[in-house]
Amino acid sequence: MNRRFFLCLLGYALLTMILGPLWYLAIFKDTYHTFAIYNRAEPMIPLGFLSMWIQGAVLAWMFPRWLDRSAPYASGLRFVLLMGVFMFTLTAFAAAAKTEVNGLPAFLGLQAVFHLVQFVATGLIFGWVHRHPTPAAI
Repeated sequence: MNRRFFLCLLGYALLTMILGPLWYLAIFKDTYHTFAIYNRAEPMIPLGFLSMWIQGAVLAWMFPRWLDRSAPYASGLRFVLLMGVFMFTLTAFAAAAKTEVNGLPAFLGLQAVFHLVQFVATGLIFGWVHRHPTPAAI
């Protein structure tokens, strides 16, 4: 693991730790309550944070294998938008397939916007972290 891995991990985790609770527990709390998909009275915040760190570690580890050094920001956006679509299918489609959701189109729409914001920002972070070539070994 290197400095860039840890910066990408930290960037993803901090972004998601801020955006997730704001989105789900503050800005759209009442809207998500009407969907009746989440039935835990008090969310398990530490478990949610753990999932964010694991997601960030996987993404930070995978990204250099995808990176085109001549276009780090474009590489970051392409990579995380692909990963965002993958994760969207887990948090939205798969959840809706297993759980009764009131207002399914609105739920899917909000989840899509959340993931778009989350992963565009993540792609820019990853591109920024990898914006300079790796220095030659001494």
